[in-house]
Amino acid sequence: MNELKKELYNLCISYVQKSMEAAQQAIEEAQKASNDDTKSSAGDKYETSREMMQQETNRNLDQLNEANKLKVTLNHISFSGTAEIAETGSVVITNNGNFYIAVSAGILTVNNENYFAVSPFSPIGLKLKGQKAGFEFKLNDKNYLIKKVF
Repeated sequence: MNELKKELYNLCISYVQKSMEAAQQAIEEAQKASNDDTKSSAGDKYETSREMMQQETNRNLDQLNEANKLKVTLNHISFSGTAEIAETGSVVITNNGNFYIAVSAGILTVNNENYFAVSPFSPIGLKLKGQKAGFEFKLNDKNYLIKKVF
């Protein structure tokens, strides 16, 4: 079970790392474009272009900051223990899918099984957190039954 958690964790780390790299590359490209933009006789065009590049840089800095927060969250996950109560770092098996409570990273596949990587603060994460096998709940007109937590 801990091997599965480690694999899911590593897939989440990879997801966050790719997000960080993409944001960093976009920041560098926007800064390079801004620096390469030479002042033309139409000063307003130059200023508009520089402002657009600055906005792009700021947007990507925000994405980089969010990815850093996700990385910090992942760094606090422990693989030890076999808690029967769902918490951050838990794998939760339900009748409507398998979930890994960590960060929102979409669908992760391990050994041909799909797991939804969800934030503990997402709607489904909030429903799962603190629960154990046998708990039932409804979300978005779907009924869920927790079969197993580890």
